[in-house]
Amino acid sequence: MRFLPAWKYTRIARSLAANKMKGIDVYPFYASLKLTNKCRFRCKFCNVWRETTPELDTLEMKRVLDNLSESSVILVSFEGGEPLLRPDIGELLEYVSRKAFYLLFTTSERKLEDYPMDEYCKHIDFLHISIDEGHKNLYMFDNLEQYKEWNRNMCVQTVVTVDDLSELEWKVERCFKAGVKIVVMPAVHLDKTKNYFPDTEKFMNTCLALKQKFPRTIISPDRYLKALNNGVGCSSSSIIVDVDGKLFYPCRKLDIKTADLTEVDLHSYLNSDDAARYRKMMAECDHHCGWYQYFATPSFTGFSGINDALKPYWSYIFSFGR
Repeated sequence: MRFLPAWKYTRIARSLAANKMKGIDVYPFYASLKLTNKCRFRCKFCNVWRETTPELDTLEMKRVLDNLSESSVILVSFEGGEPLLRPDIGELLEYVSRKAFYLLFTTSERKLEDYPMDEYCKHIDFLHISIDEGHKNLYMFDNLEQYKEWNRNMCVQTVVTVDDLSELEWKVERCFKAGVKIVVMPAVHLDKTKNYFPDTEKFMNTCLALKQKFPRTIISPDRYLKALNNGVGCSSSSIIVDVDGKLFYPCRKLDIKTADLTEVDLHSYLNSDDAARYRKMMAECDHHCGWYQYFATPSFTGFSGINDALKPYWSYIFSFGR
């Protein structure tokens, strides 16, 4: 695990303290950055491939990355669509390696071996590979050992619908045997899609049981699973930035875009009256959408939550990455 500049850890500590004092998550620590809406798939639970928003060019995207680097955000997720479909992805990955945050890279490409993943992974801290029925790529579970050679922190990401909750156990067992982690999340009901969200109680109980049966494998936090079932726990401690550099705020589900991060300093915007009004809207939201990013990130903003969320990684951390 690489070390970030000392000033970054200081900013994060101050942001954690400020959030605690204010009683609301003003400063985020996780950012999902949509690089493109291009995608080879038409998953029944997803609407990204329907989006037509023009994406930023390379220089504009670098401005957004600079902005995130200067903020409280410690983990940025490159997402899409499919980020590997950007022709400048290699340049962006190399650029990120000099920024003050860790990079999570999420891909669902079926033929990853056709890309220079060895080279790309030199700049990727955490590699997430989406494998599930929606992407019609379940055969990729056979290749987990190869993917792990590219990136030691490789993790499977699987979306569970009401139709395939019963299939979850064999996927978790396969990851357990391969020695890789798996993030399990329900299919959030998005606009222009049918509702495939699984029963929350069954989903929670299934995941909690599998966490016991296959230790240190599922990294979806217990607090997330319980918050999902209770319909509470949504947090502004994470943000989503669209392909045009504009911030979805307070959240993606409400489909409101505010600050343009190619021009507006994120830290300054978060301290504005406008941002405060939107955070209040989020706190009062009754949608209970179950979006993993908004429900899970509170587990990373307090000591007990951090312990729960990082439990699968303690052996790696204390071995100093060896």
